[in-house]
Amino acid sequence: MAYAIDLFCGAGGCSEGLIQAGFHILFSSDISDMVEVTYKHRHEQLGLIQGKNTWFERADIRNLTGNIIKKSISSLEIFNEREIPEIDLMIGGPSCQGFSRAGRRDKSDPRNMLFGEYVRVISEVRPKYIVLENVEGFVDMQFLGYKGITGIEYPDGSVTPDILRSELHEIGYDTLEPRILNAADYGVPQRRNRIIFIGYKSGLTPPEYPKPTVTPDNYLTLLDAIGDLIVDDSVRQKVCPKKTPYQLASIKGRTPTISGTPISCEQEMNMELSKQTAVVGERFGLFKQGESGSNLKKRVIEEGIDISDKPALIELCSEKFKMKSEDVVALFKDAKATKEQVEVLLTKKNIRQRFASNQPSSTVVTIADDYISPWEDRTFSVREMARCQSFDDSFEFLGKRTTGGLRRRVEVPQYTQVGNAVPPLLAKAIAEEILKVL
Repeated sequence: MAYAIDLFCGAGGCSEGLIQAGFHILFSSDISDMVEVTYKHRHEQLGLIQGKNTWFERADIRNLTGNIIKKSISSLEIFNEREIPEIDLMIGGPSCQGFSRAGRRDKSDPRNMLFGEYVRVISEVRPKYIVLENVEGFVDMQFLGYKGITGIEYPDGSVTPDILRSELHEIGYDTLEPRILNAADYGVPQRRNRIIFIGYKSGLTPPEYPKPTVTPDNYLTLLDAIGDLIVDDSVRQKVCPKKTPYQLASIKGRTPTISGTPISCEQEMNMELSKQTAVVGERFGLFKQGESGSNLKKRVIEEGIDISDKPALIELCSEKFKMKSEDVVALFKDAKATKEQVEVLLTKKNIRQRFASNQPSSTVVTIADDYISPWEDRTFSVREMARCQSFDDSFEFLGKRTTGGLRRRVEVPQYTQVGNAVPPLLAKAIAEEILKVL
């Protein structure tokens, strides 16, 4: 049996992949009480019981020590009469918001320093192999006055990968050259690039990065992933009359329980859809498949658009412009609307996008308000987003479905749990390479 620790575990995407590869997770940790509920519930489903054969510790990584981890593992019932094993793999994805290119990057964000805490825990636990996962922006984030755990003071402008490799070397770990992996290359129906660091105790056999299992010509598409979850029966029968192998695998389950069999799930959990007004639904209907908000605005301004079948939008624009309905329709159809008028029709948002059914999904993020289904004028359910991440349908996300405003800084509702996760099939591909050299 190979044993693993999963830090910054979130709802458990990485853990799913590790279990699928054949690892037993002895210890896991995250700071959020909301993900704790989801994570523990899933592990109970799989037969991983708190205090018996696994331990979850809700903690800030800055307060987590090697002693806490070792004591938690030694207290497990499965080790009552035998020696505690050496940890084969520690995996973790330190909070990435400060590194992300998907928004404003903040070099002063304290979460940027969490990778240093991860190195500290590695030095205290001494696992054989380590993996760190993060967003692409992790590659070029620079630091000022960074001081490592052994006291090394790094020159201003040092980038995160160089610091990380140096720090690991100082505590006795060699590293592979960091590599960006695309989840779509490993059977995930989503374009999602992540930087992966792999390290190993000096003297051990170095692993390799996983080779792609899927070529770009054969990437799984959104239709492959969620075509069977279309709500409208007539639309579903037309575009997805038969379940795809990926859909069937999601229903049958990929992650084995302790007994070795996955959990099959025919019922559709986490399928609640967001309530939306007629205006919002009609706005969604203006998008072509694969079109972004900025491209739609450009099309409306340059080519015009027919909104004669959009009564709620016509009424809205009539009131705002003080115009008759027929004049509003003509205004947009003849491409004579001003930028300000187009923004009334569409709002000022540019990041909204309608996904294309014949391509993998774009990177699943934590706010699903701005993604539109290719087939229906609505946003996606939590389950649809989870399918795009390669979670089994039996994996139930618990807690609040979504949140907003300042609460997004502290709450981790279901959509955020999905968006923050490592795709299980990507984690599995990496874990299988570690198993080969153990």
